[in-house]
Amino acid sequence: MFTNLADFLTFESPPPYQSSAKDLSSPVSQPRSSSNVHSETTSISTRCISSDEEMSRSPTSPLRSLREQCSTAHSPRSETDTEIRRKRVPADKAYFISKELLMTERTYKKDLELINVWFRDEVSKEENMPTHALTVLFGVVDPLYEFHCSFLRELEHRLATWEGRTGMPLQTHVQGVGDILLKKVQMTEFYTSYVEKLPFILERLNAAYCTNSHFERMYCDFEMQRVCYLPLTSFLLRPAYRLMHYSSLLERLVNHYGENNPDAKNCRTVLYKLKQVTSMLMKNIYYSANFVKLMELQRDLFGIDNLTTNRREFVREGCLQKLSKKGYQCRMFFLFSDVLLYANRGPINQHQFKVHGQLPLRGVMVEETEPKMGVVNCFTIYGGNRALMVAANSSEEREKWLEDLNNTILSAREPKDDAVFYSSLRSCSSSEDLLEHSDTLQTSEVVPTASGSAKPYQHFSNTTVHVCWHRNTTVGKEDYRRALMNYLSGYLLRKFKNSSGWQKLWVVFTNFCLFFYKSYQDDFPLASLPLVGYAVTLPNPHDNINKDFVFKLQFKNHIYFFRAESEYTFERWVDVIKGATLRS
Repeated sequence: MFTNLADFLTFESPPPYQSSAKDLSSPVSQPRSSSNVHSETTSISTRCISSDEEMSRSPTSPLRSLREQCSTAHSPRSETDTEIRRKRVPADKAYFISKELLMTERTYKKDLELINVWFRDEVSKEENMPTHALTVLFGVVDPLYEFHCSFLRELEHRLATWEGRTGMPLQTHVQGVGDILLKKVQMTEFYTSYVEKLPFILERLNAAYCTNSHFERMYCDFEMQRVCYLPLTSFLLRPAYRLMHYSSLLERLVNHYGENNPDAKNCRTVLYKLKQVTSMLMKNIYYSANFVKLMELQRDLFGIDNLTTNRREFVREGCLQKLSKKGYQCRMFFLFSDVLLYANRGPINQHQFKVHGQLPLRGVMVEETEPKMGVVNCFTIYGGNRALMVAANSSEEREKWLEDLNNTILSAREPKDDAVFYSSLRSCSSSEDLLEHSDTLQTSEVVPTASGSAKPYQHFSNTTVHVCWHRNTTVGKEDYRRALMNYLSGYLLRKFKNSSGWQKLWVVFTNFCLFFYKSYQDDFPLASLPLVGYAVTLPNPHDNINKDFVFKLQFKNHIYFFRAESEYTFERWVDVIKGATLRS
């Protein structure tokens, strides 16, 4: 599998990529055979995170080998070639906004393809599948996929004409995308059908995952394929937010055009329609996003049942230093609308976290605490007969925790018609004694999966749970929603570490993370870089970067420089990355 947590792991080079024979303009791609898929993955390491000791012994950046791979397949683009090409591209901001639409549409079409082609092909080979839920899923995703294959072809042709690459004279009526979007506005019917059925699909697939060991095994095996670079549920959620991505792009176009541009009227008409439709779907969208987050956490945690209850909402997750008999130790805390959980990394499978206690919020109170043992940013959580003294990584993070805890506790105390439901802890005690001695638990303990099997857990170590743990930080509900709204892809140049050269990469931003490809036609990423905790800035004079539109990413001693093609794309990349780093 591709490398993740770039600042922690050494990149393991996959074999040179062989271009797929798939025709990108074809509305239906041919599914890969199972043997081909599995042969691609047999020599690739699984998605795993190294221990802290391994991290300190892995100084090599995973992005370094991208240079080696790309150099074997492509000759480097010279600075002169790049500058000549720049002179050919239109300078109008509307062009770059429209190009962003095209770049993200390329990625989005491949994300739909993962569900409609790859996943469909996988489940068609199996028996004892949740047939009804899958029939509903493919029934609503298939029209979307066919629509976006056609839509992408039209966008490709329009941008090529705009750039003067089709041999046609540049005319005003082709310099815009509003007419294409207006002609394709019937897509709202496909999206309405998809979003209305999405909660049912997610609930049924989750139920099948928890009760059907055959489906669970197939599901995990599919997620281990290199093409599935995110949890499958993230791909299922993607269409729910696509109309809002279009609305954001259209708002930028309308604001740029003003009143007299011939493309502005079409853009305003489509924007009005999209906002009208999404406003009616927001309840389902938010419910689905929350349910996907709970499904993800259910797989990251063990020792607890029924995390995905109908009325539970995710509020915040993060790493806090908890005071114990051994001093301050890192623990993961998970705040929901009804309960606070705390956990430690599993003693056997360190890719999961074992829940050691839950505090029902109706009986919880918090207060700021004076520094103790030289540790600042402390506060105490009181619940039942327990008092947990914890410390955040910064005063800003402490304020986030205190605000969310106080607001959620007040909400939980409001009278409810239904009885309060709490999850049950499995195979562990909620007492502090077990937590204090969790480092010495018996190594013969088997980590239970959802179906009770002892199969090794398949995971994604660039999910927010693992990133928060390794970078000692926190992510809240609003951060999560903002990340779903920010979806960006396109080509960037990355500066080589030990030379003045630049490497061209196709980069996808999603789920707080950058994914790197050699080309947008590649089926799977070569490396990833989780952004939580990074700082994004301009290069300083000591960096000796004498190029325009360059931004700098830094976490501790890990530094990367990326270069965009224009001022607009530079500002867009910096804006979405800033939202993902969670740094003020």
